[in-house]
Amino acid sequence: MWIILQMIRPLPALSTHIVELPILAAMKSNNLGVFEVLLLRWDQQPTPVPTALQWQIGNVVLGHDNLRSMSAAFQFAIERTPSVQHSGTVTAIGIAYMATGSDGPSAGAAMAVGFIALFKGEAINRGVALTGTINPDGTVGPVGSIPDKVRAATREGYRTILIPAGQLHSPDWDLVRLGLELNVDISEVGTIEEAYQRMTGHSL
Repeated sequence: MWIILQMIRPLPALSTHIVELPILAAMKSNNLGVFEVLLLRWDQQPTPVPTALQWQIGNVVLGHDNLRSMSAAFQFAIERTPSVQHSGTVTAIGIAYMATGSDGPSAGAAMAVGFIALFKGEAINRGVALTGTINPDGTVGPVGSIPDKVRAATREGYRTILIPAGQLHSPDWDLVRLGLELNVDISEVGTIEEAYQRMTGHSL
């Protein structure tokens, strides 16, 4: 009897990382805001190179500005993690209690933090949320409707809400008073690096 041995090249091991990222949004029809969770999943494979980003349709519909902001945050995260082998596919899916939709760049900073955590294999601490745009230099840019977003985070049990530097005091709102009323810590952050440390407990 002859036994035929066939050399088979082993398939590369599949490595998967998942990050749950809180996203705060506002709706014109109320002053309560919207709380969403952005699930980020990285299937780390040898290809494609560089890592591809895809949006999976869930019950959160993102507008053009949202998607453009996500793309910018994704590219920012790649640039800020040069020691990581960026290959495979990252899938993002938005989840909320009920179907919703939003548009605008105000989740850009949070998405940058989420993508960086995904690439580094680190997690977002429960109870901390962030709102703010992302600037090319890594600073966190201003956003609107912050009180609505604070209320949305508070409903979900979040006790620390990070906002862009310079927006704690405004003619449009009194966040110091709102924080006392809701028993939450509303703190300013100036950069993605600062926000990352507050949200993960790790430095970039």
